[in-house]
Parts: sequence; structure tokens; C-alpha cells
Amino acid sequence: MTVIFEKEKSAYRETRRAFWNRNSEIKGNSWGGYYHKRLKQVYRFVIPEGSSVLEVGCGHGDLLASLKPSHGVGVDFSERMIVVARERHPGLEFIVTDAHELSLTGRTFDYIVISDLVNDLWDVQAVLERLKSCCKPQTRIVFNYYSHLWGGVLRLAQKLGIATPTLPQNWLTRIDMVNLLELSGFQSLRSWKEIVFPLHIPFISGIANRYLSKISPFRFMSLTNFLVARLRPQPRKDLPAVSVIVPARNEKGNIAELMTRIPEMGAGTEIIFVEGHSADDTYATIEREIEKNPQRRCKLIKQLGRGKRDAVRLGFAEASGDILMILDADITVPPENLTRFFNVIATREAEFVNGVRLVYPLQNGAMQLANLVGNKFFSWSFSWLLGQPIRDTLCGTKVLWADDYRRLADSRNYFGDFDPFGDFDLLFGAAKLNLKIMEIPIRYHARRYGDTNIQRWRHGVLLLKMAVFAARRIKFV
Repeated sequence: MTVIFEKEKSAYRETRRAFWNRNSEIKGNSWGGYYHKRLKQVYRFVIPEGSSVLEVGCGHGDLLASLKPSHGVGVDFSERMIVVARERHPGLEFIVTDAHELSLTGRTFDYIVISDLVNDLWDVQAVLERLKSCCKPQTRIVFNYYSHLWGGVLRLAQKLGIATPTLPQNWLTRIDMVNLLELSGFQSLRSWKEIVFPLHIPFISGIANRYLSKISPFRFMSLTNFLVARLRPQPRKDLPAVSVIVPARNEKGNIAELMTRIPEMGAGTEIIFVEGHSADDTYATIEREIEKNPQRRCKLIKQLGRGKRDAVRLGFAEASGDILMILDADITVPPENLTRFFNVIATREAEFVNGVRLVYPLQNGAMQLANLVGNKFFSWSFSWLLGQPIRDTLCGTKVLWADDYRRLADSRNYFGDFDPFGDFDLLFGAAKLNLKIMEIPIRYHARRYGDTNIQRWRHGVLLLKMAVFAARRIKFV
């Protein structure tokens, strides 16, 4: 039985190798040319320029080259495809090998691209297993694969000569792919659909594929499915250190309590107070509490700019910890909850952890009705925009790895400085990097000292503008 199975597998792969060798010179046609142009646009949005990229099933290498990687490696089992790829893109590395036999020992990549390949493989799970050796914890694998609904249309288009010919395909659903990833030691992060109109007609193609493909019911008619995955997380062997950033403006009455209630976590916890032009005695109070508590590792920074966003960025820049945490000084979020955030991120179950204030009943006076309604609305809208559940966009407690924050900061110019709070700046950046986002429900308390710094109506209008901006920069690309 084993011999028969191996012969069947070998015959399947050799038939496809010979087919793609024969078709290695096929030029882009009215369907395929536009389709692949749109794929390049989507992949360039997902994968930052300058990343290290491996493409499995690279064909002529045009998609890989369009990503402008710092180091790009393309592999394909078609010798003739690789000859063409090397001629077209001499600055990239191309290797002739079957995806089922992939072996790049000791080499890992920021991103791995699997474009229109899983439909053609003999054993998808076996190929996924091979990819694990090319992954580090931060690696993202980006797939796109044909939708089963387009099977008949593609066959007709191939007969008419307006689509690239293929051999009989695997037709995998999103559930099939998620299951195969889990069986192979990976975790699906998010998925979406693209391309409802694969022919190029000026204006119509752009509107259909940029907007309609993201909106029901049109999105169910999309030609291709995209999916981003990562390795199933493994706990670090060493304990990470933690930096807790506490923006403090007019919070004199909360400082002593914060000093005693912020927990020690991991390999050690530093507390960074960023004082921002308080009208009360907050700065001097922090100085006195630091002097009273020499057992705590503390820093005090006088904010030069204004706003929470500026305070958070200043605190992050001064932080030395592996994990960065934000805790508002008003103690509406109990500091003891930070331990839960630490446990989730230290095990790498999540790479970005957000607090949720809307699960448990709110303490009387904790949140006005207008704020609650606004939070609910923005929770729904940003979950849709970011492609991951975000139940509470405005909770001030957010946690991420310092390395991921630096990557986020490096790509910040994509969105620009539009967020006075810093919350959405971090959420959008985490979504753009395809970080695994998780949320932790907390009990939200009423403020016991001072007044809120939020101007709900003016800031609500600003957040609405940000949602529209994010739709253009994240959803409709």
C-alpha cells in the first residue's frame, strides 16, 4: 500500500511539474494580468517594504519582487519558471525545489507568501509542516487561494483563453484552511475576501474590488480568499521584564495608591510616571512617593508636549522592559488586573492585549450614557475595520511587546498623527502588523479623585473622523 501511495503522489507531482514547465512562458492576459496586479496591491498592503520574504510557488517571481523585500527567496518546482524568474529579478534568490520537500535549514523570514498554491498541492498539511522550520514567533504566513464558488467560471474562462490554464484543483474553504493550519501547529489570525470583478474595466473594476468585495452580500462572490497565520505560540523560557507607563495629569490624589497597588511582574517591573502639566501638585507628589518607596523601580518624566498620546510615546521611549503596559492614573482600571494582562502576553497567547470595560456591570458613575453608547458604536465599527474582535476601543489599558511597538512606530507614517489619545494609533498599528489581539474583561470603577480629561463630544466627532480615515487606510485598500 505504501508503494502504491508513493507512486500516486509522485505521479501527481510530476504531472504538475511538467504542466508548469510547458506553460512557463504564458504571458498575463486580460483576466490574469489584472488579477495578479490586484494581488500585488493587497500583498503590498499586508507586507511592509523591507521585510525578509519567502514565497513558495513563486512562478516568475513577479509578486515577490513587487514586495521590495530586504531579502527575498522564491522557490518553485518548475525549473523553467525559475529560469525566467532569475532573468527577470536578478537581485532576488530563486531555488528549484518542490514545496513538499522544502528545506531551508537555519533560515527564517518575516513573511511567507503562499499565493494560489494550496489549490494545486498534493498534501497541504505536509507543506505546512515544512514551513515551520522557516518561521520565528513573529513570522506571518499570508495565503490566498481560489474560492470554490468560482470553479465553474474559471474553467469557462480557461476554455475561452482569458485565464491561465490549470490542472484539476483542490477547492478549500476558509474552515478547511483553518483546520489544516491547526493540525500543522499554526494559528489563523484573520481572513478576508478579495476581487469580485477580475476583468479590467476602468473605474468599475476599482470600485468593485476596493469596496464591494468588503461588503455583504457582494463579498461572498469574491474570487480569492486571503488568510494570515502564525506559528502556534510557545512560552518563553525566560521571564520578561515589564515597564508600566502611567500618564498622570491632575492625579495627585491617586499616586500613593498606584505605588502600592501596581503589581510586580515577571523578571521585574519598572513604573514610569509621565506628568503632563498638572494644575495640582501631581509632579511633587510623585517625587515624594518615589522617595518613600525605594524598593520600587520608578522613573518620573516631565512631559514637554501635550495629550495622552505624547505621554505614552515618551514613556515607551524611556522604557527598558520587554513588555510595555499603559495604566491610566485615575485607577478606574484596578492595577491588580495587570497580572492577567502579563500572563496572556508572556505566554504569547496574544501579542497585543486590550482591556474591555463593557462586559461586567459598570459601577455607578463610572461611565455616562453618551460615553457608553459611543463605546458600543466604535467597538462594532473598529471590529469590522480591523478584522479582529475589538469590544472596547477606548479602554486605556493596553499591553504589547516592546519589539512589536518599535515595528509599529517604524510604520506609523502609514496612518499619520491623527489620534490625540494614542489608543487608536496602537490598535491600528497592531492590526496593520497582523498582531494577535486579545481582550481581557475588567471591572470598571468610578473615578474617586479629579475630573476626566476626555471632552466627550469634541473627541467623539474626532473618533468618527478617525473611523472614516481607518476605513480608507485599512479596510478599503
